Amino acid sequence: MPEFFEALMIIFFGISWPAALYKSYKSKTTRGKSLIFLCCVLTGYAFGIVSKLTSGAITYVFVFYCINFLMVAADICLYRVNKKYESGQ
Repeated sequence: MPEFFEALMIIFFGISWPAALYKSYKSKTTRGKSLIFLCCVLTGYAFGIVSKLTSGAITYVFVFYCINFLMVAADICLYRVNKKYESGQ
């Protein structure tokens, strides 16, 4: 049962990332984004992944950690691209 609630937590945290990615892609701006925040979230997901790997508790929840990690990493990449776009390079 704890895994189910952990999965729900990760899923609900992850619901916002596709919308954030789409907004970053379409807007071509970093306005409203914080690179520090994104890096902190990415680090949190990385620690969650490491926790699952080191405890040997790799269940379906692990997949959600990885999906969210990849979405945040993609948002960081878009942030960097948009930052270059804003500076005119």
